Amino acid sequence: MAAICVFCASSSRLDERWLKLAAETGTALGRRGHALVSGGARVGMMGALADSARAAGAHTLGIIPQSLVDIEVADPASDELVVTTGMLERKAMMIDRSDAFLTLPGGLGTLDELFEVWTTATLRIHAKPIVLVDADGFYGGLVDWLDGLTRQNFTYEGAMQRLHVVPTVDAALDVIENRIESTLP
Repeated sequence: MAAICVFCASSSRLDERWLKLAAETGTALGRRGHALVSGGARVGMMGALADSARAAGAHTLGIIPQSLVDIEVADPASDELVVTTGMLERKAMMIDRSDAFLTLPGGLGTLDELFEVWTTATLRIHAKPIVLVDADGFYGGLVDWLDGLTRQNFTYEGAMQRLHVVPTVDAALDVIENRIESTLP
Protein backbone atom coordinates (compact mmCIF):
# COMPACT_ATOMS: atom_id res chain seq x y z
CA MET A 1 0.00 0.00 0.00
CA ALA A 2 1.31 3.42 -0.95
CA ALA A 3 0.35 6.81 0.42
CA ILE A 4 -0.55 8.69 -2.74
CA CYS A 5 -0.89 12.44 -2.62
CA VAL A 6 -3.48 13.74 -5.06
CA PHE A 7 -3.47 17.38 -6.11
CA CYS A 8 -6.72 18.73 -7.57
CA ALA A 9 -9.14 21.63 -7.55
CA SER A 10 -11.14 22.54 -4.48
CA SER A 11 -13.45 24.95 -6.30
CA SER A 12 -17.14 24.26 -5.75
CA ARG A 13 -18.12 25.67 -9.15
CA LEU A 14 -16.68 22.96 -11.38
CA ASP A 15 -18.23 21.03 -14.21
CA GLU A 16 -19.63 17.68 -13.05
CA ARG A 17 -17.14 15.71 -15.18
CA TRP A 18 -14.24 16.90 -13.01
CA LEU A 19 -16.04 15.92 -9.82
CA LYS A 20 -16.71 12.51 -11.37
CA LEU A 21 -13.01 12.14 -12.28
CA ALA A 22 -12.03 12.95 -8.69
CA ALA A 23 -14.55 10.42 -7.34
CA GLU A 24 -13.26 7.76 -9.75
CA THR A 25 -9.73 8.48 -8.54
CA GLY A 26 -10.68 8.03 -4.89
CA THR A 27 -12.46 4.78 -5.68
CA ALA A 28 -9.47 3.48 -7.64
CA LEU A 29 -7.11 4.34 -4.77
CA GLY A 30 -9.25 2.40 -2.31
CA ARG A 31 -9.76 -0.58 -4.59
CA ARG A 32 -6.01 -0.86 -5.17
CA GLY A 33 -5.30 -0.68 -1.44
CA HIS A 34 -3.66 2.76 -1.33
CA ALA A 35 -4.02 5.56 1.18
CA LEU A 36 -4.95 9.10 0.13
CA VAL A 37 -3.00 12.18 1.11
CA SER A 38 -4.85 15.36 0.14
CA GLY A 39 -5.17 19.04 0.86
CA GLY A 40 -7.79 18.29 3.50
CA ALA A 41 -10.73 20.20 2.03
CA ARG A 42 -14.29 18.90 1.82
CA VAL A 43 -15.26 20.94 -1.26
CA GLY A 44 -14.89 20.54 -5.01
CA MET A 45 -12.81 17.76 -6.48
CA MET A 46 -10.92 17.41 -3.21
CA GLY A 47 -14.11 16.58 -1.32
CA ALA A 48 -15.34 14.14 -3.98
CA LEU A 49 -11.92 12.47 -3.98
CA ALA A 50 -11.77 12.01 -0.21
CA ASP A 51 -15.38 10.83 0.12
CA SER A 52 -14.99 8.20 -2.59
CA ALA A 53 -11.59 7.08 -1.29
CA ARG A 54 -13.06 6.46 2.19
CA ALA A 55 -16.09 4.69 0.68
CA ALA A 56 -13.67 2.35 -1.13
CA GLY A 57 -11.74 1.60 2.06
CA ALA A 58 -8.78 3.96 1.72
CA HIS A 59 -7.27 5.69 4.73
CA THR A 60 -7.50 9.47 4.18
CA LEU A 61 -4.99 11.98 5.47
CA GLY A 62 -5.93 15.61 4.95
CA ILE A 63 -3.32 18.33 5.44
CA ILE A 64 -4.80 21.81 5.56
CA PRO A 65 -3.59 25.24 6.72
CA GLN A 66 -5.40 26.93 9.60
CA SER A 67 -6.50 29.77 7.29
CA LEU A 68 -8.65 27.30 5.31
CA VAL A 69 -9.98 25.66 8.46
CA ASP A 70 -11.07 29.13 9.57
CA ILE A 71 -13.31 29.50 6.52
CA GLU A 72 -14.84 26.07 7.18
CA VAL A 73 -13.58 24.04 4.21
CA ALA A 74 -11.78 21.34 6.23
CA ASP A 75 -12.90 17.74 5.76
CA PRO A 76 -14.06 16.65 9.23
CA ALA A 77 -14.53 13.06 8.03
CA SER A 78 -10.79 12.61 7.31
CA ASP A 79 -9.31 9.61 9.06
CA GLU A 80 -6.49 11.96 10.00
CA LEU A 81 -6.66 15.74 9.62
CA VAL A 82 -3.45 17.70 10.18
CA VAL A 83 -3.74 21.47 10.52
CA THR A 84 -0.62 23.45 9.58
CA THR A 85 0.32 27.06 10.19
CA GLY A 86 0.53 27.87 6.48
CA MET A 87 0.81 26.66 2.90
CA LEU A 88 4.58 26.09 2.96
CA GLU A 89 4.33 23.78 5.97
CA ARG A 90 1.38 22.04 4.29
CA LYS A 91 3.37 21.31 1.12
CA ALA A 92 6.41 20.12 3.07
CA MET A 93 4.26 17.74 5.10
CA MET A 94 2.46 16.47 1.98
CA ILE A 95 5.82 15.67 0.39
CA ASP A 96 7.09 14.01 3.55
CA ARG A 97 3.98 11.88 4.17
CA SER A 98 3.54 10.67 0.56
CA ASP A 99 5.12 7.90 -1.49
CA ALA A 100 3.94 9.30 -4.85
CA PHE A 101 2.09 12.24 -6.38
CA LEU A 102 -0.84 12.24 -8.79
CA THR A 103 -2.13 15.50 -10.25
CA LEU A 104 -5.68 15.88 -11.56
CA PRO A 105 -7.09 19.01 -13.22
CA GLY A 106 -6.87 22.11 -11.08
CA GLY A 107 -5.93 25.76 -10.94
CA LEU A 108 -3.12 27.80 -9.42
CA GLY A 109 -2.94 25.89 -6.14
CA THR A 110 -2.79 22.56 -7.95
CA LEU A 111 -0.05 23.83 -10.25
CA ASP A 112 1.88 25.24 -7.29
CA GLU A 113 1.81 21.84 -5.59
CA LEU A 114 2.77 20.00 -8.80
CA PHE A 115 5.71 22.31 -9.46
CA GLU A 116 6.88 22.07 -5.83
CA VAL A 117 7.08 18.26 -5.87
CA TRP A 118 8.51 18.22 -9.39
CA THR A 119 11.18 20.82 -8.59
CA THR A 120 12.23 19.03 -5.41
CA ALA A 121 12.46 15.77 -7.37
CA THR A 122 14.69 17.34 -10.02
CA LEU A 123 16.91 18.64 -7.22
CA ARG A 124 17.10 15.06 -5.93
CA ILE A 125 15.46 15.93 -2.61
CA HIS A 126 13.17 12.96 -3.22
CA ALA A 127 12.77 10.27 -5.88
CA LYS A 128 9.01 9.76 -5.57
CA PRO A 129 6.92 9.18 -8.72
CA ILE A 130 5.07 12.21 -10.10
CA VAL A 131 2.20 11.65 -12.50
CA LEU A 132 0.09 14.23 -14.32
CA VAL A 133 -3.33 13.02 -15.48
CA ASP A 134 -4.06 14.83 -18.74
CA ALA A 135 -7.76 13.92 -18.79
CA ASP A 136 -9.49 15.18 -21.93
CA GLY A 137 -6.34 17.10 -22.88
CA PHE A 138 -6.68 19.40 -19.83
CA TYR A 139 -2.92 19.85 -19.49
CA GLY A 140 -2.01 19.59 -23.20
CA GLY A 141 -1.03 23.25 -23.55
CA LEU A 142 1.04 23.15 -20.38
CA VAL A 143 2.89 20.01 -21.48
CA ASP A 144 3.63 21.56 -24.88
CA TRP A 145 4.97 24.68 -23.16
CA LEU A 146 7.13 22.57 -20.82
CA ASP A 147 8.51 20.60 -23.79
CA GLY A 148 9.40 23.96 -25.35
CA LEU A 149 11.36 24.91 -22.24
CA THR A 150 13.44 21.79 -22.69
CA ARG A 151 14.02 22.45 -26.39
CA GLN A 152 15.24 25.95 -25.50
CA ASN A 153 17.47 24.61 -22.69
CA PHE A 154 15.58 26.34 -19.87
CA THR A 155 15.19 22.94 -18.28
CA TYR A 156 17.04 19.72 -18.89
CA GLU A 157 15.60 16.57 -20.44
CA GLY A 158 15.89 14.66 -17.17
CA ALA A 159 13.37 17.00 -15.57
CA MET A 160 10.74 16.13 -18.15
CA GLN A 161 11.48 12.43 -17.67
CA ARG A 162 10.56 12.75 -13.97
CA LEU A 163 7.04 13.88 -14.89
CA HIS A 164 4.88 11.07 -16.24
CA VAL A 165 1.98 12.38 -18.31
CA VAL A 166 -0.89 9.92 -18.81
CA PRO A 167 -4.50 10.20 -20.00
CA THR A 168 -6.27 8.21 -17.27
CA VAL A 169 -6.25 7.55 -13.55
CA ASP A 170 -5.70 3.82 -14.07
CA ALA A 171 -2.62 4.59 -16.18
CA ALA A 172 -1.39 6.95 -13.46
CA LEU A 173 -1.76 4.32 -10.76
CA ASP A 174 -0.03 1.76 -12.97
CA VAL A 175 2.96 4.11 -13.34
CA ILE A 176 3.07 4.76 -9.60
CA GLU A 177 2.81 1.10 -8.66
CA ASN A 178 5.48 0.09 -11.18
CA ARG A 179 7.85 2.85 -10.05
CA ILE A 180 7.38 2.04 -6.36
CA GLU A 181 7.76 -1.69 -6.98
CA SER A 182 11.00 -1.14 -8.91
CA THR A 183 12.55 0.67 -5.92
CA LEU A 184 11.81 -2.09 -3.40
CA PRO A 185 14.79 -4.20 -2.28
